[in-house]
Amino acid sequence: MKLIALDVGEKRIGVAKADTSVKIAVPLSMVPVDGQEISNIIRICQIQDIDAIVVGMPRNLNGQTTAQSDYVKNFANELSRNLQEAKPNRKDVKIYFQDESLTSVQAKENLNNRKGGINKKAGDVDMEAATIILQDFLENVARRIAERQKTVTEEETSPAQETEEDTEPKKKKSKRTQKNDDIPFESISGSPARRKIMKIVAIIGAVVVLGCVGIAIWYNSAISAIDDSTNCKNDNSSTDEKSCTYVEFAVEDGSTVSTIADLLKKANLIKSSLAFKVFAKLAGNSNELKAGSYKFAPFMSVSQIYAKLLEGSTGANVFTITIKPGETLAQIKQTLLAAGYSASEIESAFSKNYVHPVLRDKPASASLEGYLFGETYEFYKGESVENIIERMLDELYSVVKENDLINKFAALGYDLHEGIIIASIVQKEAGVVSEDNQKKVAQVFWTRLKYGMALGSDVTASYAADQVDPARAIYTDNASVLDIDSCYNTRKYSGLPCGPISNPGATVLISTANPADTTYLYFLTGDDYLMYYSSTEDEHLQNIYDHCQVLCNAQL
Repeated sequence: MKLIALDVGEKRIGVAKADTSVKIAVPLSMVPVDGQEISNIIRICQIQDIDAIVVGMPRNLNGQTTAQSDYVKNFANELSRNLQEAKPNRKDVKIYFQDESLTSVQAKENLNNRKGGINKKAGDVDMEAATIILQDFLENVARRIAERQKTVTEEETSPAQETEEDTEPKKKKSKRTQKNDDIPFESISGSPARRKIMKIVAIIGAVVVLGCVGIAIWYNSAISAIDDSTNCKNDNSSTDEKSCTYVEFAVEDGSTVSTIADLLKKANLIKSSLAFKVFAKLAGNSNELKAGSYKFAPFMSVSQIYAKLLEGSTGANVFTITIKPGETLAQIKQTLLAAGYSASEIESAFSKNYVHPVLRDKPASASLEGYLFGETYEFYKGESVENIIERMLDELYSVVKENDLINKFAALGYDLHEGIIIASIVQKEAGVVSEDNQKKVAQVFWTRLKYGMALGSDVTASYAADQVDPARAIYTDNASVLDIDSCYNTRKYSGLPCGPISNPGATVLISTANPADTTYLYFLTGDDYLMYYSSTEDEHLQNIYDHCQVLCNAQL
């Protein structure tokens, strides 16, 4: 039986895996909470052929549930609903809860001991916490099975009613063993020879334990990425080009795990071929690794490389494009340029008028900003940019239909285009935090519109500056950015900006259409990356003083 465990947080979800035949949990991956987390987890279930999911249930030190417990339960319910619809590998994947307390603290201690407290990312902590949760679950299951077996054994061996014929032999046996039974335990264990033997056994046991700990430390280090200190995994912002460069890697038909491991080590993509082979052995599905042409990089861990090999290469005639929620048209155009399309092809496609139901409320003069849905797409080489745009519009429309967004925005007094405008601002302000915060930020903007107040969003001013001065040669400081004369600048003008400022993801669109039942008028993201809300300007200014001395002065 194959399992994964989830350490569910509001920003990241740590994932670990195990097989009940091996009973050892190992870190697998970290899934960002970006609106695609459930589909990504289902995809992991598909790739890893998972039978069950263990979800860590947080409790306080008194063993009571908390607000985070409710968040995890809601997440698990939503995941269960999607699993029932998707049925990965045609399985009914079950979900179990495992009580967890202070696993993040233990995970950080484990990583500090293992890695010397350096080069440790938040994702490492989440994966380690998930590993602890899954290991606890496996041990609890094993303990319950052992207890049941013990109960059955005791019932089977309990003395039945004896006959007179049975009694006599047992009485004789009792006499023969009486002498040994009378010897006190202390006298046996207390003899010098016995103490010496016990001491040797203890030393051997300690050596074995230390050896196992050493092996575990080595293994976890050996399956980590060769270079996991860069940021290129997330936003390609690292200046370390060597670490962020993908390497072509080919797997021939009939290649064994040993051959693949040796080639990966030779290409300097993994730290140890032995660790890769051990990982494959523990995974138990090494016969499913697929031949093909891949692209790997030094920032990828063994688990990430292994997952790609399980999934299989997309082939020579297929390529993928990934659009992240919150990206702008300018960023999407750069992605298409990197995919091999010419600037003229891109500009021609983006300047066309498209007839699509999701564009029903978009003004004819407005661009496609806000309508190109963030997702990972697969296309055949030679696909036109127009078809790529149509596919993105289709994906957005499916979200709109499934969540009844047109009617929900109408209930708030706005059409779909206006709802997408607000959602695009919420995406930039709160898109990487929880749905609860997204709904509260949406509530602030809807309430400000209701009262005729300016939205007052810095990110709209920043977007306005990007349209005319992306290099910030003119608007060199925050004061000039916030004063830019643009219909996008909601710090300067009240009402909605003249269009969306990003392409919002699914969770943000849904949260914007279902705002929180609160009455706040102000919010900010503090230096601790938590959201702070207030109802008056004085309270807002106090929040800035108490919580936002760095981020509130960051360059726009």
